[in-house]
Amino acid sequence: MDLVTPLPVSLTLSELVSRADPLAQQGRAEEAIALYQQWLACSKDPLRFVALFNLGVLLGAAGRSEAAQAAYRQALDIHPHLHQARLNLGHQLEVHGTVEEALAEWHKVLDSFAPPAPSDKVLLLHALNNIARVLEGARRFDEAEAMMLRSLQVDPDQSAVLHHYVHLRQKQCEWPVYRTMGEITVNKQLMATSALAMLAAHDDPAWQLLAAREFVHEKIQAPAPRKPMQPRLPGQRIKIGYLSGDLCMHAVGLLTVELFELHDRERFEVYGFCWSRDDGSPLRARIVRALDHHVRIAGLDDAAAAALIEAQGIDILVDLQGLTSGARPNILAYRPAPLQISYLGLPGTSGMPSIDYIVADAYVYPPELEPYMTEKPLRLPRCYQVSDRQRAVGPSLCRRDCGLPEHQFVFAAFNNNYKFTPELFAAWMRVLSAVPDSVLWMLSDNPWAEKNLKREAQLHGVQPERLIFSGRALPTEYMARLQLPDLFLDTFPYNAGTTANDILWMGSPILTLSGRSYISRMCGSLLSAVGLPDLITTDLAEYERKAVQLGRNPRMVQTYKRYLAEHRHQTDLFNVPQLVRDLEAGFMALLP
Repeated sequence: MDLVTPLPVSLTLSELVSRADPLAQQGRAEEAIALYQQWLACSKDPLRFVALFNLGVLLGAAGRSEAAQAAYRQALDIHPHLHQARLNLGHQLEVHGTVEEALAEWHKVLDSFAPPAPSDKVLLLHALNNIARVLEGARRFDEAEAMMLRSLQVDPDQSAVLHHYVHLRQKQCEWPVYRTMGEITVNKQLMATSALAMLAAHDDPAWQLLAAREFVHEKIQAPAPRKPMQPRLPGQRIKIGYLSGDLCMHAVGLLTVELFELHDRERFEVYGFCWSRDDGSPLRARIVRALDHHVRIAGLDDAAAAALIEAQGIDILVDLQGLTSGARPNILAYRPAPLQISYLGLPGTSGMPSIDYIVADAYVYPPELEPYMTEKPLRLPRCYQVSDRQRAVGPSLCRRDCGLPEHQFVFAAFNNNYKFTPELFAAWMRVLSAVPDSVLWMLSDNPWAEKNLKREAQLHGVQPERLIFSGRALPTEYMARLQLPDLFLDTFPYNAGTTANDILWMGSPILTLSGRSYISRMCGSLLSAVGLPDLITTDLAEYERKAVQLGRNPRMVQTYKRYLAEHRHQTDLFNVPQLVRDLEAGFMALLP
């Protein structure tokens, strides 16, 4: 690297920028940084705040957050209304972990635009959207929603903000989720609904496909051509790669760990391409041990990650994340493997042309669903969902431990609150009204959802005290809780997946409603495999009638519990070795 010679004080700001910019563009950022620092050390130019801003950008990009903060603060000392510097300072404070300070800087930008001029729009939106994003991440949902609404009032044509706004209202059970607000029509909100939020909002598989394709169109690059399958030598093992950021204490990690352990190592070599958090859990350690090759790709961009996967000669790449939070779908768009398959993470179509198949079974993916799925079905002969027979369970609990009544019928709904819909909740309230000596036990995901659900209960003539909310528990205690209710009530159209698997493993029955979409048929697939198809209903009226019937006949519920206690371990649902063999046979059938 060439040494940067000292600069004369007479060098103009324009000359400085013309020298520094090419260095940064050539990847010589440290030289550009040194250039700015030398100039700033000897220059008294009144526009030196521009150099300080540019220096802050370079330092931030180099990961030198504290130095970048100092540069931005010096720029603001000279020019307090340099809003770009204040916005960037907020970003660096966020990177440094001082989130409240970051929010304070962005609020200063908002305060300076009161009232805003049309020319302030871009900077104003930058501040509003950053505040909303951080507040949502901090689970300060009411404040985040208010900021998103302010942002949309400035510019209603922000599909990214709208998709967060819609899902945030789902999380809080703010019903109706869609409402006309000036230029922000219901149609505009519907079209901006994310693929994940759409799974919970509508059972129409065409709408789910549309939401996925819209995301793919806006966010994912065009797919590379499909690569030919390389011929294998006799005895050469098939290389399976699992792609996920959830190989830790997460629903996907909980379901897949025994799959990784039971793969036939004589025929398959198992890779995990992972950007999961190292949460220090025993599950995370067990997953890593179960893989032949655990390859961390968190520090690689999508192109580099795809190149690494391709270099390993992976035959089948199994995506465990789809379009869910933290996913990296552009890795798949590079087509690093000849066969790319979706499994578990997104229980529905991804709309991605780079994914060839989705693991399914005849129940969860019937033939009439095929026009609405871009992935072809890889149908297993039994249930599609793998699980773990070694999941840890805490000491037994009694109802009193969880604030439940000892002698009343306890319905429970442990799915995430965003999966609740007003139509389904109204049915639950009618069930409680028809089974007077009963309560409904739910997870307290956030205080706004709890408040809204209690208000809805009152509107339906049900005393809010009959809704019992419990906070989230450690995994072992959570598993022990699952034995306490009489009957679990599934959500619709977003059925329970991992939750239903856990419930049945712990010997409790769950009543489900199966619809038209893959996701609305998940729990039905599990119930069929565990031998309880009579707990599957196919319309809301039947679901409601069955819940009332069971609530009024606790002895019938006990027969389900006795059946599960005696037989569940011998059913197809929990015959994990057989399911792994079925999955491997499905993979083999796709290979030349």
